[in-house]
Amino acid sequence: MAAGNVNPFNLSDSDDEAEQRAEDGVDIEKSPSDGAPGPLSNNPFSPQADAEAPGLLVSSTRTSPSVEGISVSASAAAMAETRVSVDVIAAQLIRDHYILTALEFHTELLESGRELPRLRDYFSNPGNFERQTGTPPACKDQGLGPGGPLNRAGSISTLDSLDFARYSDDGNRESDERVAVLEFELRKAKETIQALRTNLTQAAESDTQERNKNYSSHPETQEPIRPLEKRALNFLVNEYLLKNEYKLSAITFSDENDDQDFELWDDVGLNIPKPPDLLQIYRNCGSALPSPRDTVDVAVGVESGELTGNYITQKSDLLQQQQTEVVEELEYQISLLNEEKQSLADQIKKLQSEIQSLRRTVSPPPPDQGSQPNTPSSSTIPSQPPLENGQYLDIRGASEPDNPPTESNPSTQTVSNPTHTSSQPHAKLKSRGMVVFDQPNRKLSPAFQQALLSFCKMSADSRLGAEVSRIADNEESVMLMLGRCLPHIVPNVLLAKREELIPLILCTACLHPEPKERDQLLHILFNLIKRPDDEQRQMILTGCVAFARHVGPTRVEAELLPQCWEQINHKYPERRLLVAEACGALAPYLPKEIRSSLVLSMLQQMLAEDKADMVREAVVKSLAIIMGYIDDPDKYSQGFELMLLSLGDPSERVVSAIHQVFIPAFAAWTTELGNLQTTLIPSLLARIEKLLKQGEHGLDEHKLHMFLSALQSLIPPLFSVVIQNAPFTHRVNLQGDIPPIEVTRFPRPASPLQDVATIVGSRETLSALLILYDYQLEHEGTTGWDSLLWVVNQLLPQLIEIVGRINVTSTTCVHEFSRFFWRLCRTFGKIFTNTKVKPQFQEILRLSEENVDALTGNGILTKATVPIYATGVLTCYNQDDDRKLLVGFLEDVMMTLSLSHAPLDSLKASFVELGANPVYHELLLTVLWYGVVHTSALVRCTAARMFELLVKGVNETLVAQRVVPALITLSSDPEISVRISTIPAFGTIMETVTQKELLERVKMQLASFLEDPQYQDQHSLHMEIIRTFGRVGPNAEPRFRDEFVLPHLHKLALGNNVQATESKRIDIATQLFEAYSALSCCFISEELMVNHFLPGLRCLRTDMEQLSPEHEVILSSMIKEGEMKVENRGIGQAEGSVSIAASLVGEDAKTKFLSKMGQLTTSGAMLANVFQRKK
Repeated sequence: MAAGNVNPFNLSDSDDEAEQRAEDGVDIEKSPSDGAPGPLSNNPFSPQADAEAPGLLVSSTRTSPSVEGISVSASAAAMAETRVSVDVIAAQLIRDHYILTALEFHTELLESGRELPRLRDYFSNPGNFERQTGTPPACKDQGLGPGGPLNRAGSISTLDSLDFARYSDDGNRESDERVAVLEFELRKAKETIQALRTNLTQAAESDTQERNKNYSSHPETQEPIRPLEKRALNFLVNEYLLKNEYKLSAITFSDENDDQDFELWDDVGLNIPKPPDLLQIYRNCGSALPSPRDTVDVAVGVESGELTGNYITQKSDLLQQQQTEVVEELEYQISLLNEEKQSLADQIKKLQSEIQSLRRTVSPPPPDQGSQPNTPSSSTIPSQPPLENGQYLDIRGASEPDNPPTESNPSTQTVSNPTHTSSQPHAKLKSRGMVVFDQPNRKLSPAFQQALLSFCKMSADSRLGAEVSRIADNEESVMLMLGRCLPHIVPNVLLAKREELIPLILCTACLHPEPKERDQLLHILFNLIKRPDDEQRQMILTGCVAFARHVGPTRVEAELLPQCWEQINHKYPERRLLVAEACGALAPYLPKEIRSSLVLSMLQQMLAEDKADMVREAVVKSLAIIMGYIDDPDKYSQGFELMLLSLGDPSERVVSAIHQVFIPAFAAWTTELGNLQTTLIPSLLARIEKLLKQGEHGLDEHKLHMFLSALQSLIPPLFSVVIQNAPFTHRVNLQGDIPPIEVTRFPRPASPLQDVATIVGSRETLSALLILYDYQLEHEGTTGWDSLLWVVNQLLPQLIEIVGRINVTSTTCVHEFSRFFWRLCRTFGKIFTNTKVKPQFQEILRLSEENVDALTGNGILTKATVPIYATGVLTCYNQDDDRKLLVGFLEDVMMTLSLSHAPLDSLKASFVELGANPVYHELLLTVLWYGVVHTSALVRCTAARMFELLVKGVNETLVAQRVVPALITLSSDPEISVRISTIPAFGTIMETVTQKELLERVKMQLASFLEDPQYQDQHSLHMEIIRTFGRVGPNAEPRFRDEFVLPHLHKLALGNNVQATESKRIDIATQLFEAYSALSCCFISEELMVNHFLPGLRCLRTDMEQLSPEHEVILSSMIKEGEMKVENRGIGQAEGSVSIAASLVGEDAKTKFLSKMGQLTTSGAMLANVFQRKK
């Protein structure tokens, strides 16, 4: 038997074991079919290679009958006579297939602490139990050979996989019936698999023997690899890579063979033990190869000293003679090659001289063409670039996508090498004319077009980008390209550098004459990387654009678009993202019919169906590029629907892309169609008006924001239309010094496409137009200026009417319209704002003395027009005159609303919107001081209430210096209504301010309201104080709440019991109930609970028993729960503070407490003191 096939478990120290192993080897060498002996196989995957591997399959209920013949006494006598090692016993048991006995022996050795390596290795190897490789002696007589039909029982497991607890005496032996059925089915399935694998192994074995015979007779022929051989070799290669620390290569190799499990040898499908690793196979197979030095065959065991000197000398002379003959043959071949080389060199020189003479006869070369291979000469025939540079179509320097560089002269290429003229496909490629693309009938400025195309991310600045952007134009350049790219491909192709293959794929796809091969290459290009990242996608897109420039629109439609269509529903979002980006990048190079039909439909489908945000974002950008090149007016409605669909997308990324890219491109198209002012903007306004009509009982603020944001993105295109269609456009002069545009002249654009300078062409053009624009507005008027008159006479009145219909209490709507008017006024300029916008608002608002009475119909002051005019128009410019105008407007509104007893919602909305910006805090305080010193008590009351809104956003320094002194002044006002109006503002200060001095001053003022005898009968004051305590109590400073709020609430509840007027009594009781409900979420000490909180609740319950029985039930449950908390305090169930929750009777106290803890609204600053014990 070959040395490589020795089973390590059959090693023995005795001669008897060696003889027995020899006998087994003879049996194994017999063919399983006819029993005839045959040659030994060197195939490591054949069953003979490991025929001696112990693999007996033993049933759990059956053992060999020879076990019974073992005599214990005889064994003991033998042991007494000669001491036999345990390793010999183990070897004998394994060789004779007494597996269960060997397992029991191994277990006893483990328990005694003497683990035997032979048994440990045997039972830890699952391969030893995969198939029947031998039979007990009793079975050999029955004719069952090593390839017998006995299959492995499903219950046999390796020692490592045994669950000893399952078979223990104290364990539960009963199992679920379902588990038993599943185990039986699993066992049957394993037996079926094992039988199939056995048959497959036998078939593979016979095929291997047949191939070995064929190879021995015809060694020069080699059959293709079989699937089983491939899987086995893959397993061994992967194992070799992992053992030698080639982890990345192993990972790549595993990815390329994802249909195979490299963790399990059984997955190969052969019912044989795992062969030795590649290194062992190489050493065994390589030992038979002849060595260049003198060697002897060590396999026969001949020592070098046993050979005679004559034999060694003869063999050395023979080897030297053979080497001399080989050297002479090689020298003769070298001489022949040198002669052929010289002949070819002469032919090359002759052909080059003929080429030069032909060039001189056609036209003399220009003097500077050597360094510019792609620059067309003054004659009709382009120049020939240097041979070492090749011929390229370079896209890096092209500014116009529809004007590709001119290719080299086809005739020159055809005659350059007469030996290739017979190749018809190559000749057709060489004779290709100049590529022409469909130019849209559009008037986009080059700057706008370049800015639009900048959203197609292409990279041509790097080394690889330069290779991708240059496509070779003939076979010689292809070779040069290969020479440049292959050094970069070879070390990187197995890692994440597959984009190095892109130049080769593109060049071959461009120049290959077979359409089927080109399609396959482009398919490889789009499937080159499983999940391409941003950089890899940019490289592929760059290659696609270079391909499109080179082959023209027809081949782009026929070859590239189908690849995009195939990937439109790919499971990986990165691949769908590549398709979306490719549609936009290829749009300039497609036929216009395909551009506006097939590609548009593909993108529309992806926008509606794709789940990934980044894919829909790329779709929107590609749609924008389509809108920049489309010239079919019938597609306008489809573009408008796509805009609305994108605006309603739930992803912020998609909405941002629609504003940055799509709307500017769509607006540019509608401008050329003349639909911007007549169709697009009126359509959005009509949808806003319809939304307001439908939302009288509940406005959909999301849709309003969607439409209004689209209008806001259309402001720059609208202004561009106004200045480009003005009467002064013919007077624009770009010569001479043009002053730069102020940085703050326009609002910051969301993208370059929303920059007015990009839309009109350049900043110089815009600057010249702005000078004439301002002069025209200030001195010459708007006569004949239709585009501006539309804005003044139609757009502004309609917008102001819409503003008057929105809900003034909706902070979101007020903010959105304010931002819209602010951008509109800043874009159209200060002169336009002062002369066109402000007069229209002032005419509607009509702030005058005679319109003080609300009965005259001046209800516009209560609408959202006031805050939008104040915050959207009057804040556009921040000079002294503008600030004075804003202060005067707010003062007039405050006075007018106060004197007319109108609602203050519009004034409050103005203060909230302006108060969000700290720049306007001083201005608002100036307005309020005007109200503080006003002669009318109504105006002073309004000013006091406005302080409540302003306190939350103003810093504490301004509160101490400006707010508190004004409130103290108002708190001593002669009018009691003014003093009452200051209470909410004082409460807000207690809620937000942390300075102790300010808190003490406010506390003293509130105490004077409660303790001064002159206020004892002031029902309105008590109502306002209780309402304020309920609002600020949960968030106020704990000491203020414990020492001031709760005791005074108790006094007010006690005093309300003796209130004679029933209406006043029920008003106070209702407010007290709301305040106690809010304070029930706070933590209250035991002392306050007993002395103030529970007594106050009892007083309130007394009122509610007579006035509101439904409230009385809730109060009773609150009191009962509070009393239980106090009683349990001594037991220690509720240490420290406790929370009282208003809930139904009968609920578990702990559950109610925890539920109220979840509803706690205490501010973060107060939570630090929540669980502290009260001193």
